[in-house]
Amino acid sequence: MSITAERDGNTLILELQGRLDSTSSAAVEADILGQLDGGAAHVVLDFARLDYISSAGLRVILVTAKRVKQAGGIMVLCALQPHIREVFEISGFLSILTVTDDRAAAMAKAPA
Repeated sequence: MSITAERDGNTLILELQGRLDSTSSAAVEADILGQLDGGAAHVVLDFARLDYISSAGLRVILVTAKRVKQAGGIMVLCALQPHIREVFEISGFLSILTVTDDRAAAMAKAPA
């Protein structure tokens, strides 16, 4: 599991690659929360290269969403592969999280 981070103004863009599961979730959560402490108001999670997500991975997404919301920011997920989108749909997360088809659409939802 790897995370590539970049900033665009007040938005932190995180591209997750690999498997977000019980093996990687603690490290990923620590990495993401550490980056949020760096002062980004808004977060875009790009899942274009995410191959798998487990319930432990879903927990990381919820923890991240809660932290961003508490800070008054917006979190947007984008580029979910069909099998990843299905996990989010089955879990009910699509109804509580903002999801877009691509990074450009996600960036449009994050205020400047």
